[in-house]
Amino acid sequence: MYQRYSYLLIFILIISLVLNIVLIMLAKKLYVAENALRLDPLQLSLYPSLAPPKTKTRVVFFGDSRALSWPSPNLEQIEFINRGIGQQTSAQIELRFEQHVKPLQADWVIVQLCVNDLKAIPLLPDKRDLIIQQCKTNLQQIVDQATQQGSKVLLTTIFPLGEVPLERRPFWSDEVADAIDTVNTFIKTLQGDKVRVLDTYQLLVSDTPQLIRKEYSRDLLHLNSVGYEQLNQALIAFIEEQR
Repeated sequence: MYQRYSYLLIFILIISLVLNIVLIMLAKKLYVAENALRLDPLQLSLYPSLAPPKTKTRVVFFGDSRALSWPSPNLEQIEFINRGIGQQTSAQIELRFEQHVKPLQADWVIVQLCVNDLKAIPLLPDKRDLIIQQCKTNLQQIVDQATQQGSKVLLTTIFPLGEVPLERRPFWSDEVADAIDTVNTFIKTLQGDKVRVLDTYQLLVSDTPQLIRKEYSRDLLHLNSVGYEQLNQALIAFIEEQR
């Protein structure tokens, strides 16, 4: 009996040691990332400041990780350039337009952002309205900057969410999905002569209200390759209509 408890105690100690090592490594990773962000809060250094020569119609993906992960469609007469950065809020994205997008002289700018703002609502419930308003303001400012320099804008509605994993449920609420609906309604009001809206939300949403179809979901916030294939079919159809 004593020997059995000894083995159990050793097993518990090993598990505890492994978990502590994992936590230390995670803490170090977060600490390094935080300090790197302090040095370059907009992460401007991630992309070159000089634009490549323009030889064909140029389309720029701009936004957060959802834009960054969007694979370029295979269209011979179109040059796609990606200027997405993961985990960025709409404020960071708007502030780096001047350096990351303006020099590219894009014919079209495809915009996908705001989920990183809205996912903070459960942590800051008293700032819900402010967060939503900041999303709207930053979206409008990106549209204004792009159109003022002669680019057209393709606004994509914010993608629906995936299933909330167990570890995130204590820090999550339905307010995030509701806020996505609110911002998406605003996005649709921005359509005009130089601004078009691609309703990516409707392309991806399931029969379950406010949830993405499972075959398109990689995790809570991101799409898998099948989801992007669905988006690219719609994007290619849109581009063909513009010719």
